[in-house]
Amino acid sequence: MQPVIPRRDPAPSRVAYRLNRLWLTPLFRALLRTGLPVFCVLFGAGWYLADQDRRDDLGLAVADLRRSIEERPEFMVKLMAIDGGSAEVAEDIREVLPMDFPISSFDLNLEEMRATVAELDAVASADLRIRPGGVLQIAIKERVPAIVWRGRDGLELLDALGHRVSPLGARAERADLPLIAGDGADRHVAQAMELLAAARPIEHRLRGLVRMGGRRWDVVLNRNQRILLPEQDPVRALLRVIALNQAEDMLDRDLIAIDMRNRDRPTIRMAPQAVQELRHIKTIEAGASNE
Repeated sequence: MQPVIPRRDPAPSRVAYRLNRLWLTPLFRALLRTGLPVFCVLFGAGWYLADQDRRDDLGLAVADLRRSIEERPEFMVKLMAIDGGSAEVAEDIREVLPMDFPISSFDLNLEEMRATVAELDAVASADLRIRPGGVLQIAIKERVPAIVWRGRDGLELLDALGHRVSPLGARAERADLPLIAGDGADRHVAQAMELLAAARPIEHRLRGLVRMGGRRWDVVLNRNQRILLPEQDPVRALLRVIALNQAEDMLDRDLIAIDMRNRDRPTIRMAPQAVQELRHIKTIEAGASNE
């Protein structure tokens, strides 16, 4: 008689059933697939970095690796090229950007360097870039001197917008440029340029413009003559004087000043000798009339 073999129960055990149900849970699968490896890595890293010597060694290794990459030949800057500026401006740029070449391009803050160059008085704008071959190229747009300003601190060159370009040692060094003087004249260069343009018919006699009281201009001519302009619409007043001069040769006479500050009542101031001569003539005419 053959022994009876018990039939195998296909139903899972209770433990297997619970484990299978747990595995079907999304949160459990995420923890097991992601959370456990991350925990192991963090635990291992924390254990390794718990020792100060190990941390120091790791920091030195990272620094050495970074430096070895930054100092590769293709990342090294070997020289500086300055385009668009005079020799004096180029020298000033090299003074404000002192660098020992070769230097890694990773050690250069181009935006900060550009701001430093743009702060120079003679520089209107600057653009910095690193060209292939390890060349730091600085392209600048230099301010163009348009006028000489005589202020409290001496002579200075200004551009057409009134920005300072550079100090000036002597007026004779830039005799080709017009002269303005007075406190606050540098803040009204645009208006001064308009007056100088209007004064071209008498530019052979023009010595400069003087800002008076920070409010208005005087046109200074040779022979110690002045045209006192109003605060409002000075160009129009100057053109009126020029028109009178072209019609009557007024500026060729013995005058000290032509006062245009009162638009409705312009006046002239005669030289002392001219006043005496006028009085003498009137005296003679008065005596002749009495006879």
